[in-house]
Amino acid sequence: MVAAMFPLHLAIIDTGSPLVWGLFALGVLVMIALDLFVFHRKAHEVSMKEAAIWSVVWAALAALFGAWVWREQGPEIGLQFYAGWAIEKALAVDNIFVFVAVFGAFAVPKELRHRVLVWGVVGALILRAIFVGLGAALVSNFSWMLPVFGALLVFTAIKLLKSSGAPEAPEHNPLFRFSRRLLPATSDYRGEKFFVKENGKWLATPLFLVLLCIETADVIFAVDSIPAIFAVTQDPFIVWTSNVFAILGLRSLYFLLEGAADRFALLKYALALVLLFVGAKLILMAWPIHIPIGLSLAIVVAILAGGVLLSLLLTRREGAPKPGA
Repeated sequence: MVAAMFPLHLAIIDTGSPLVWGLFALGVLVMIALDLFVFHRKAHEVSMKEAAIWSVVWAALAALFGAWVWREQGPEIGLQFYAGWAIEKALAVDNIFVFVAVFGAFAVPKELRHRVLVWGVVGALILRAIFVGLGAALVSNFSWMLPVFGALLVFTAIKLLKSSGAPEAPEHNPLFRFSRRLLPATSDYRGEKFFVKENGKWLATPLFLVLLCIETADVIFAVDSIPAIFAVTQDPFIVWTSNVFAILGLRSLYFLLEGAADRFALLKYALALVLLFVGAKLILMAWPIHIPIGLSLAIVVAILAGGVLLSLLLTRREGAPKPGA
């Protein structure tokens, strides 16, 4: 069945092959171009229905790509892709809360938010590629880096558990403050434009400052998410592709959860538990103690599902009318 779904067959995939990397990069560029210039050519407010459809589309594409990897390289590598994608998708949820805060702080019109997120994704893909390359180089040349990554994740998890959960205000972002001083900017939005020319001078618009905040947030989150995926695979191709699919589906997930972000109060703790588990797995590799990839995927999914369900139950009870009210 899988073979019928995937007519392209390479008897032995060389994930380091320029052909494979090039074909995947080309596919990503085509998907982004279609998103920008075909499906969302005109700025508009993304509805819940549209967001749900696109969320399903991106999840389906990731599942199909994973099935192709499974067919070409076997169940072990296929599970590595799915586990990596699940971890990256989970950790990317934190970005959504930042998006909500940034868009609210800058009063970004709803019809402009998708365009900002699209270009934010483009920047994130470039930045993640750099992080993946650096991480892979460190792991391949210095095996002791895996436990170091693990300790970093455990520290981040503990810090997340102790935090208030409120994202940092944009005005506290050093890059934002620096850009405000360096770049002359307009006082209002100019449609979808990031820069405008007035009186012979180029000016940034508030939309560009919003984009800077979003890109900075992704760099911060990448410091956690890239080391985390090395707990399930050290294959740069699997690391990169699972990151790509997680990021590509982030925009539609934002619009899907935008109005319900406050209903996931316990998700922060679920993400912290995922980081603790992944960090511990990386540290245990120093002995070495190996946790099967299938078990790792099941644990991550169970933690996230539990966090979502408990959050929904908690907010439902808090929002329920009291007896006699």
